[in-house]
Amino acid sequence: MPSSKPSNVNAPVRCGWCGEDPLYIEYHDHEWGVPAHDDRHLFEMLILEGAQAGLSWITILRKRENYRAAFKNFDAVRIANYGEEDIMRLLANPGIVRNRLKVEAAIRNARGTLAIKEKHGSLDNFLWRYVEHTPVQNAWASLAEVPASTPASDAMSRDLRKLGFNFVGPTICYAFMQAVGMVNDHVVGCHRHA
Repeated sequence: MPSSKPSNVNAPVRCGWCGEDPLYIEYHDHEWGVPAHDDRHLFEMLILEGAQAGLSWITILRKRENYRAAFKNFDAVRIANYGEEDIMRLLANPGIVRNRLKVEAAIRNARGTLAIKEKHGSLDNFLWRYVEHTPVQNAWASLAEVPASTPASDAMSRDLRKLGFNFVGPTICYAFMQAVGMVNDHVVGCHRHA
Protein backbone atom coordinates (compact mmCIF):
# COMPACT_ATOMS: atom_id res chain seq x y z
CA MET A 1 0.00 0.00 0.00
CA PRO A 2 1.53 3.36 -0.95
CA SER A 3 2.04 5.79 1.92
CA SER A 4 1.03 8.83 -0.07
CA LYS A 5 0.47 9.99 -3.59
CA PRO A 6 0.37 13.34 -5.34
CA SER A 7 -2.73 14.17 -7.39
CA ASN A 8 -0.49 15.87 -9.96
CA VAL A 9 3.14 16.90 -10.34
CA ASN A 10 2.69 20.25 -8.56
CA ALA A 11 0.32 19.07 -5.84
CA PRO A 12 1.57 18.55 -2.29
CA VAL A 13 2.03 14.96 -1.16
CA ARG A 14 -0.87 13.79 1.02
CA CYS A 15 -1.84 10.72 3.00
CA GLY A 16 -3.08 8.17 0.49
CA TRP A 17 -6.49 7.73 2.12
CA CYS A 18 -7.79 11.14 1.03
CA GLY A 19 -7.56 10.38 -2.68
CA GLU A 20 -8.57 13.03 -5.21
CA ASP A 21 -12.03 14.12 -4.00
CA PRO A 22 -11.91 17.90 -3.33
CA LEU A 23 -14.02 17.52 -0.16
CA TYR A 24 -11.68 14.85 1.17
CA ILE A 25 -8.61 16.94 0.28
CA GLU A 26 -10.07 19.98 2.05
CA TYR A 27 -10.81 17.89 5.15
CA HIS A 28 -7.35 16.29 5.10
CA ASP A 29 -5.47 19.56 4.56
CA HIS A 30 -7.38 21.79 7.00
CA GLU A 31 -9.09 19.72 9.67
CA TRP A 32 -7.94 16.12 10.10
CA GLY A 33 -5.23 15.93 12.72
CA VAL A 34 -5.55 19.57 13.83
CA PRO A 35 -5.88 19.71 17.64
CA ALA A 36 -9.48 20.64 18.49
CA HIS A 37 -10.63 21.83 21.89
CA ASP A 38 -14.11 23.21 21.19
CA ASP A 39 -16.73 21.09 22.98
CA ARG A 40 -19.31 21.46 20.23
CA HIS A 41 -16.83 20.33 17.60
CA LEU A 42 -15.63 17.42 19.73
CA PHE A 43 -19.23 16.30 20.23
CA GLU A 44 -19.90 16.64 16.50
CA MET A 45 -16.93 14.47 15.65
CA LEU A 46 -17.95 11.80 18.18
CA ILE A 47 -21.39 11.63 16.56
CA LEU A 48 -20.05 11.65 13.00
CA GLU A 49 -17.42 8.98 13.71
CA GLY A 50 -20.17 6.79 15.18
CA ALA A 51 -22.41 7.45 12.19
CA GLN A 52 -19.55 6.37 9.91
CA ALA A 53 -19.39 2.85 11.40
CA GLY A 54 -19.65 0.42 8.48
CA LEU A 55 -19.54 3.22 5.90
CA SER A 56 -16.82 5.26 4.22
CA TRP A 57 -15.79 8.57 5.76
CA ILE A 58 -16.42 10.40 2.47
CA THR A 59 -20.09 9.37 2.78
CA ILE A 60 -20.28 11.13 6.14
CA LEU A 61 -18.36 14.17 4.90
CA ARG A 62 -20.87 14.56 2.08
CA LYS A 63 -23.73 14.44 4.61
CA ARG A 64 -22.05 16.64 7.22
CA GLU A 65 -24.01 19.81 6.52
CA ASN A 66 -27.23 17.79 6.61
CA TYR A 67 -26.18 16.42 10.00
CA ARG A 68 -25.50 19.92 11.27
CA ALA A 69 -28.98 21.02 10.23
CA ALA A 70 -30.75 17.89 11.48
CA PHE A 71 -28.92 17.89 14.82
CA LYS A 72 -29.20 21.64 15.51
CA ASN A 73 -25.50 22.29 14.89
CA PHE A 74 -24.67 19.57 17.40
CA ASP A 75 -26.17 21.38 20.38
CA ALA A 76 -25.88 18.64 23.02
CA VAL A 77 -28.50 20.24 25.28
CA ARG A 78 -31.14 20.23 22.53
CA ILE A 79 -30.24 16.74 21.29
CA ALA A 80 -30.34 15.32 24.84
CA ASN A 81 -34.00 16.33 24.97
CA TYR A 82 -34.96 14.60 21.72
CA GLY A 83 -37.85 12.16 22.01
CA GLU A 84 -39.62 9.67 19.75
CA GLU A 85 -41.02 12.39 17.49
CA ASP A 86 -37.51 13.70 16.86
CA ILE A 87 -36.22 10.18 16.21
CA MET A 88 -38.94 9.64 13.60
CA ARG A 89 -38.13 13.02 12.00
CA LEU A 90 -34.46 12.07 11.78
CA LEU A 91 -35.21 8.61 10.39
CA ALA A 92 -37.22 10.26 7.61
CA ASN A 93 -34.35 12.61 6.71
CA PRO A 94 -32.58 11.36 3.53
CA GLY A 95 -29.66 13.72 4.20
CA ILE A 96 -28.31 11.65 7.10
CA VAL A 97 -27.64 7.98 7.73
CA ARG A 98 -31.10 6.68 8.61
CA ASN A 99 -30.17 4.02 11.09
CA ARG A 100 -32.28 3.95 14.25
CA LEU A 101 -29.45 2.64 16.43
CA LYS A 102 -27.13 5.45 15.30
CA VAL A 103 -29.81 8.12 15.77
CA GLU A 104 -30.63 6.84 19.26
CA ALA A 105 -26.90 6.69 20.03
CA ALA A 106 -26.54 10.38 19.14
CA ILE A 107 -29.22 11.20 21.72
CA ARG A 108 -27.64 8.98 24.40
CA ASN A 109 -24.23 10.43 23.59
CA ALA A 110 -25.61 13.95 24.00
CA ARG A 111 -26.89 13.01 27.45
CA GLY A 112 -23.52 11.47 28.29
CA THR A 113 -21.77 14.62 27.08
CA LEU A 114 -23.86 16.74 29.44
CA ALA A 115 -22.97 14.41 32.34
CA ILE A 116 -19.28 14.70 31.44
CA LYS A 117 -19.48 18.49 31.33
CA GLU A 118 -21.15 18.56 34.73
CA LYS A 119 -18.50 16.33 36.33
CA HIS A 120 -15.35 17.37 34.42
CA GLY A 121 -16.13 20.94 33.37
CA SER A 122 -15.85 20.26 29.66
CA LEU A 123 -15.84 17.49 27.10
CA ASP A 124 -12.44 18.80 26.04
CA ASN A 125 -10.93 18.26 29.49
CA PHE A 126 -12.39 14.75 29.75
CA LEU A 127 -11.32 13.52 26.32
CA TRP A 128 -7.87 15.07 26.07
CA ARG A 129 -6.76 13.43 29.33
CA TYR A 130 -6.35 10.19 27.35
CA VAL A 131 -3.28 11.76 25.73
CA GLU A 132 -2.28 13.80 28.80
CA HIS A 133 -3.60 16.94 27.08
CA THR A 134 -0.79 16.82 24.49
CA PRO A 135 -1.08 15.47 20.92
CA VAL A 136 0.76 12.21 20.30
CA GLN A 137 3.24 12.76 17.47
CA ASN A 138 3.52 9.56 15.46
CA ALA A 139 5.94 9.01 12.58
CA TRP A 140 4.40 6.35 10.36
CA ALA A 141 6.14 5.74 7.04
CA SER A 142 3.03 4.17 5.51
CA LEU A 143 -0.68 3.80 6.13
CA ALA A 144 -0.10 0.10 6.80
CA GLU A 145 1.71 1.02 10.03
CA VAL A 146 -1.18 3.07 11.47
CA PRO A 147 -3.00 1.10 14.18
CA ALA A 148 -6.76 0.62 14.28
CA SER A 149 -6.80 1.22 18.02
CA THR A 150 -4.41 1.89 20.89
CA PRO A 151 -4.48 1.46 24.67
CA ALA A 152 -5.63 5.11 24.89
CA SER A 153 -8.56 4.55 22.51
CA ASP A 154 -9.40 1.31 24.36
CA ALA A 155 -9.56 3.25 27.65
CA MET A 156 -11.61 6.06 26.09
CA SER A 157 -14.06 3.55 24.65
CA ARG A 158 -14.41 1.69 27.94
CA ASP A 159 -15.02 4.90 29.91
CA LEU A 160 -17.51 6.33 27.41
CA ARG A 161 -19.46 3.07 27.37
CA LYS A 162 -19.66 3.13 31.18
CA LEU A 163 -21.27 6.57 30.81
CA GLY A 164 -23.93 5.19 28.44
CA PHE A 165 -22.37 6.19 25.11
CA ASN A 166 -22.89 3.98 22.05
CA PHE A 167 -20.96 3.62 18.77
CA VAL A 168 -17.75 4.41 20.64
CA GLY A 169 -15.74 1.22 20.20
CA PRO A 170 -11.92 1.40 20.35
CA THR A 171 -11.58 1.75 16.56
CA ILE A 172 -14.18 4.54 16.41
CA CYS A 173 -12.47 6.26 19.34
CA TYR A 174 -9.10 6.03 17.60
CA ALA A 175 -10.54 7.49 14.38
CA PHE A 176 -11.99 10.28 16.53
CA MET A 177 -8.58 10.86 18.16
CA GLN A 178 -6.98 11.13 14.71
CA ALA A 179 -9.68 13.49 13.45
CA VAL A 180 -9.44 15.94 16.35
CA GLY A 181 -5.65 15.96 16.49
CA MET A 182 -5.18 13.99 19.70
CA VAL A 183 -2.79 11.92 17.60
CA ASN A 184 -0.88 13.00 14.51
CA ASP A 185 -1.22 10.11 12.08
CA HIS A 186 -0.30 11.98 8.91
CA VAL A 187 2.39 9.80 7.35
CA VAL A 188 5.87 11.32 7.38
CA GLY A 189 5.83 11.98 3.62
CA CYS A 190 2.60 14.01 3.86
CA HIS A 191 2.88 17.78 3.67
CA ARG A 192 0.67 18.00 6.79
CA HIS A 193 2.84 15.75 8.99
CA ALA A 194 4.92 18.60 10.39
